Amino acid sequence: MAEGLNSMITRHLWLVPAMSTHLIYGPLKARHDDHALAIFEAAGFNDDQADWALSTVVQFVLGRAMGQAADDAWKRRQGLNPRRSQAQLGQTVAAATEVAMLFTRLRRRLQSWRSADQASRSAQSFEFGLQTILDGLDQRLSARGSPI
Repeated sequence: MAEGLNSMITRHLWLVPAMSTHLIYGPLKARHDDHALAIFEAAGFNDDQADWALSTVVQFVLGRAMGQAADDAWKRRQGLNPRRSQAQLGQTVAAATEVAMLFTRLRRRLQSWRSADQASRSAQSFEFGLQTILDGLDQRLSARGSPI
């Protein structure tokens, strides 16, 4: 469910800002919400906990999409002048890199990021975050007697 939602949002990044300014709800959204709640109920969450678990996963997916939507919007704004866009991007990256290189951990990360496949890293990051949340939700189910 989370992977499908992430895939849909990344294909339609305009949804992220639209969802913050418009109530987007209709039969298809209701069907999605009902199905998603059924997943959490089948896992063993009661009504409130199913709502909260679903909200946690959806907020994670939306949070990841916000960064991608912001990057997409910036690229569209810069697309009016591609030459300026590339120059500005180069200047921005150079300035950020210069600052980050002053810090040991960031310098090490930058060096590994340069040699990595960014699409693969993004997918791995999504899977790591989602699995961490699901592990926490599973642990919550296992500790049924503990207060929320």
